[in-house]
Amino acid sequence: MNLGKVAIVTGAGSGIGKAVTLALAEAGYRVVLAGRREAMLDAVRDEARQRHGAGDRLLCVPTDVADAAAVEDLFAKAVAHFGRVDVLFNNAGRGNPPGSFLDWTAAEWREVVDVNLNGMFYCLQQAFRVMRDQSPQGGRIINNGSISAHTPRPNSIAYTATKHAVMGLTKTAAVVGRAFNIAVGQID
Repeated sequence: MNLGKVAIVTGAGSGIGKAVTLALAEAGYRVVLAGRREAMLDAVRDEARQRHGAGDRLLCVPTDVADAAAVEDLFAKAVAHFGRVDVLFNNAGRGNPPGSFLDWTAAEWREVVDVNLNGMFYCLQQAFRVMRDQSPQGGRIINNGSISAHTPRPNSIAYTATKHAVMGLTKTAAVVGRAFNIAVGQID
């Protein structure tokens, strides 16, 4: 049993983030659902309440992880509401723009990098700050990588590049986290 631990899930409104949110709610976690689309977060929260009786153990915080200030606000709201953060499932991400990278604009490239890499960094940074300063100190961070970090696919250059970078981010954060009882890992 998790004894009421607190988890933040980014990209909680759909896909893997939704599945992880529902699993954590079923296991008794207090969960902060983060994502850009508020209506989708609310739907996942309502489903978790209905299926698992999660009640007031769920908090929706609409967040664009590509915005550092929004991520700081997400963690501040999580701590204000639940008192701490024990787990970050760092999951928010996006795929490539359509078509060949030869035809992309700089803005299309940056959109992928801003979400998949910068957003992951902003969440990791805030999680470290909270987990380092809370008592008891520490926590667990799971970064959602991709098999693309090992085996690229055609027409995936932005996605693949960011997922390679996430691997480096994860490995370095894992070393730094040891001093604060923060374990950092990655799923692909």
